[in-house]
Amino acid sequence: MTALMPDAEQTLTPMTADERARFERDGFLIVRGALDRDDLAHARKAILRAYRTAEAGGRLGADRALHQLSAVTGCPELVFLLDHPATFRYAWSLLGWNVHVHHSHFDVHPPVTGHRPFHWQWHQDGGRQNRELETDPRPRLSVKVGFWLSDVSAPGRGNLLVIPGSHRTNWLPGPRRRDLVFPRPAGAVEVLAEPGDAIVFDRRLWHARSDNRSPLTRLATFIGYSYRWVQIRDNVGGLPQRLWWDGLTPVQRQLLGHCGDGSGDQAWGHAPDTVPLYRELAERGLLDERHPPLKP
Repeated sequence: MTALMPDAEQTLTPMTADERARFERDGFLIVRGALDRDDLAHARKAILRAYRTAEAGGRLGADRALHQLSAVTGCPELVFLLDHPATFRYAWSLLGWNVHVHHSHFDVHPPVTGHRPFHWQWHQDGGRQNRELETDPRPRLSVKVGFWLSDVSAPGRGNLLVIPGSHRTNWLPGPRRRDLVFPRPAGAVEVLAEPGDAIVFDRRLWHARSDNRSPLTRLATFIGYSYRWVQIRDNVGGLPQRLWWDGLTPVQRQLLGHCGDGSGDQAWGHAPDTVPLYRELAERGLLDERHPPLKP
């Protein structure tokens, strides 16, 4: 595996006050040009290779699409996206240092042809969290970063649909069943993005994927960050035994669920000095009393 290692100084640049205010208002931020040409080519090549492997193994959907969970386990070449300098800064700025990647996936969606039955896809991330947590609004708990690896700069290319500001709304009007035709929610917009752009969004933001009716194949990958006391959904069992594990940084290992050498680091964060991301932020004076997750 060829690993693209992040620049620690850039990765550990906090989000600005203006960015934080816009994120709190809208529930998402668009990061233009997050991936440079080399990053983009590296990620595209790796995902297309994984797609061909899935195709050879008969693992594609009926529409020849691939929704591959556990992105780094399924495609180790994507490990550089975990703490990419253009996007990871938002994850730790919003959630703090006691985080890991709890959910990730990459997606390949060829053009949709012919009629497709209606399916209501609007949702908030988190699954059962959205039924079992009683507050209004529910807590953030996680943020997700999506990297666009194909051109979705025009509508109809499998664009992500979002409702700006909806992250503080617990329930969205919808059909009684997902197969009943229902109007698009008021205020919904299609995210338009160039290859290499990224989106950072609050898990509570109401969103959906639209059909790809263009001649292009839609490629994207999503990395979800949550607190280490939230169970990892990804299949990361046995990762320390993988041949490429030794080449990862301590922070990357933390993000993949590793709890250190037994000197105190564990998911509840009771021994901050032994947590790799805490140490990195502390060394650079980036712990911030104003934001609870970043308090020393």
